[in-house]
Amino acid sequence: MLQFDNSYVRDLDGMYVAWNSARAPDPKLVVFNEPLAKALGLDPPSLTSREGVDILAGNAVAPGSQPIAQAYAGHQFGSFSPQLGDGRALLLGEILDEAGSRFDIQLKGSGPTPFSRNGDGRAALGPMLREHLMCEAMHALGIPTTRSLAVVTTGEDVYRERALPGAVLTRVAASHIRVGTFQFFAARRDIEKVKRLADYSIARHFPHLAGGDSAYLAFFEAVADRQAQLVARWVLSGFVHGVMNTDNMTISGETIDYGPCAFIDTYDANAVFSSIDVGGRYAYGQQPLIAQFNLTRFAECLVPLVSPDAKDAARQLTEVISDFPALYQSYWLSGMRDKLGLVEHDEEADLDLANALHAIMDGQAVDYTMLFRRMSDVVRGDENAVRSLFASPEAPGNWIERYKRRQTAETVPAEARASAMDRVNPIYIARNHLVEAALTAAVEAGDLSPYHKLQDVLSRPYEESGELAEYAAGPPEGFGPFRTFCGT
Repeated sequence: MLQFDNSYVRDLDGMYVAWNSARAPDPKLVVFNEPLAKALGLDPPSLTSREGVDILAGNAVAPGSQPIAQAYAGHQFGSFSPQLGDGRALLLGEILDEAGSRFDIQLKGSGPTPFSRNGDGRAALGPMLREHLMCEAMHALGIPTTRSLAVVTTGEDVYRERALPGAVLTRVAASHIRVGTFQFFAARRDIEKVKRLADYSIARHFPHLAGGDSAYLAFFEAVADRQAQLVARWVLSGFVHGVMNTDNMTISGETIDYGPCAFIDTYDANAVFSSIDVGGRYAYGQQPLIAQFNLTRFAECLVPLVSPDAKDAARQLTEVISDFPALYQSYWLSGMRDKLGLVEHDEEADLDLANALHAIMDGQAVDYTMLFRRMSDVVRGDENAVRSLFASPEAPGNWIERYKRRQTAETVPAEARASAMDRVNPIYIARNHLVEAALTAAVEAGDLSPYHKLQDVLSRPYEESGELAEYAAGPPEGFGPFRTFCGT
């Protein structure tokens, strides 16, 4: 059913607390990710059996599993909390797929731990279904992300603003090592544990760096590179994470924790959805800057490892941090070229063209996803579909003429480029009104059919169908302003 290995437990003693889940009185399987189970080499019938559901609910410990709550700290909205940790999650252990890749299996919402900070350690069904839907939608878009194997209801209520059905989500990740994991031990000046954690992280995620003369600096560079790629993909897709605390930045470069996240409908660099982000710290357009902030906090943890000379270490790490905006821009521009069908590269001209497009979108209530999806129509010779997306159809006039002139530099035929654009510009995203409607039906009425239908559509985000027009449309009049919540 689940054959666990436990390298984190073996190699990193003192960095976790052994713990067991709270018992769920009446667990029932609500959602099961059979394709993911098969990809991991697991047996779906076993996992969906009574015995399997007990494991997914935390009522039974699978053979070989050594459940732990991981320790970590974090900067939350800019303020440092020296002790956070898994307050409502347990790492059951790690499994190896058929290719030998290692994955964490974690329960989320499995009850209080020593890190719960007076919380109940539980999770409500709505937020767990939301995380399942969002991370699987992100995976379908090709964005690195943790995955969801299952959601199980517990048979008891949790209390937030009101009583809600409780649930446990089974999360799959390349690992749950965070910037905040390093911060926990660096804040205690436990350099030996920081070094052990760095060595473990390198061996697990960047084995080609092990043993090099500058392994720890190269490790930091590799993490910065993955974060630049990840955040560029978020921004290119219109995704707002909503809570980019350092405890929500993974070393592996995966998106983690889908609490107050959302996709923008109309383009707005200042878009904020999280109910607790009153200052706009984690707004859509702020995400690259916050990634740089988080990496700076990570660099502070690595100073003693990079060089015995603290000033020299700080200099080397600062150079990497200073280069991050250019690194991010290179990934963003590469993705923007793909979205615009630009095969030939003209760095300065392409950047100016992309920035000019975002400038004319500002304040025009332009549907961000649909704009790029319809850009292939311009390549095919029809610009009306793009013009009609602007509040003022004349607004994109000069830009479209520039774009069409830029097309003359391309050597790849127009139809081939347009088809390639349709393979990177989704027609279907997890639009907020659709997600909320599906969750309301599931939680309030016990009707999962809208949820399953939406999940099926989002699993094929690039395959346009006339029968699915409602899934491509923007929100109905009167929807919003939309707010999201962490669910704790």
